[in-house]
Amino acid sequence: MKRVLFVCTGNTCRSPMAEAILKSKKIDGLEVKSAGIYAATGSEASANAKKVLEENQIEHNHLSNMLTFESVHWADLILTMTASHKSAILQQYPETAGKVFTLKEFTGEEYDVDVVDPFGGSVAIYQETYQELEKLITKAIEKM
Repeated sequence: MKRVLFVCTGNTCRSPMAEAILKSKKIDGLEVKSAGIYAATGSEASANAKKVLEENQIEHNHLSNMLTFESVHWADLILTMTASHKSAILQQYPETAGKVFTLKEFTGEEYDVDVVDPFGGSVAIYQETYQELEKLITKAIEKM
């Protein structure tokens, strides 16, 4: 069983969308969760994140989770949305070095390592983020 944890800031936009996209691939032997560095536990995904997932026929009932000792140690692979998320995890949990990557770093993208944060943006911005995540996750699956 391979366990993947997606991490963003508040766990209401990027990481839940990434979690939902990867779960929708229905890969045997793969468990997927998401968390946020500064998440309030129990918040729903943002309205536009839910809308974009629905538009892409992906069902995902999400409540936000704070990144914890348990979640980082549960994961075999931690994929962050930004370099600053990766840095924060490595500062707090240095023992996770070797399994923490930005999503773009893991997939071999060398330009701008951050996935753009759509928080507070229009549905169109969320759609762009969804498309970027879909492309990156397809590449990540090949590497796993």
